[in-house]
Amino acid sequence: MLRAAGVGIGDEVVVPAFGNVEVAEAVTLVGALPVFADIDPVTYCLDPYAVQGAVTARTAAVVVVHRFGRPADVGQLHALGQRHGLLVLEQAECEAPYDEVAQRRQRAAYLDGRLRGVRTPDGGDGHTYQQYVVRVPGNGRPDRDAFARAVRARGIDCRVPVKTPVHRLPEFRRYVSLPETERAADETLALPVDASLTKRDMQRIVAACNALGGLLQPAS
Repeated sequence: MLRAAGVGIGDEVVVPAFGNVEVAEAVTLVGALPVFADIDPVTYCLDPYAVQGAVTARTAAVVVVHRFGRPADVGQLHALGQRHGLLVLEQAECEAPYDEVAQRRQRAAYLDGRLRGVRTPDGGDGHTYQQYVVRVPGNGRPDRDAFARAVRARGIDCRVPVKTPVHRLPEFRRYVSLPETERAADETLALPVDASLTKRDMQRIVAACNALGGLLQPAS
């Protein structure tokens, strides 16, 4: 799509650093330069205000990535694109069947009401919970990683959704200020909400996480 739109050598394309390296790779493949903007800490998608700050005279496009089933603020981003004459492309996640989404939402609601010691996700409009991503509060990565190890030891399959932001990777290393991206990479953890999980499974997830709540500062 970038190539078809005429984006190429000498152009800049604003992309998120939290998530897919494939987006930045696609930009470089057409000869353009990926420019990283920070994310909104609630949606984990590009922050329109951060995008505004990243736009220069060489900016040709913005690639918006919807994250974890929570849509980005495409209204503001498309309005920004119109003001600056920029192409705004969206990368959507794979859509799950409606009944599966409904079951994921039920499981997410169950966790929302019972988890302690972690910050549960903000549901927002249209959240499909492709991943149920919580924040482990504390002083950064060691706390989240220790929490994850302890939860796994209790038989719960959890994972770090974004281990390394793209701007930290050697081939895309940039010295840019992305505080929300850095914080999210250090604090986020995805807990299972698959449609196949039973009520007993959900109870085990809650029990495992809440047993560790005393190790953490209470969520604000």
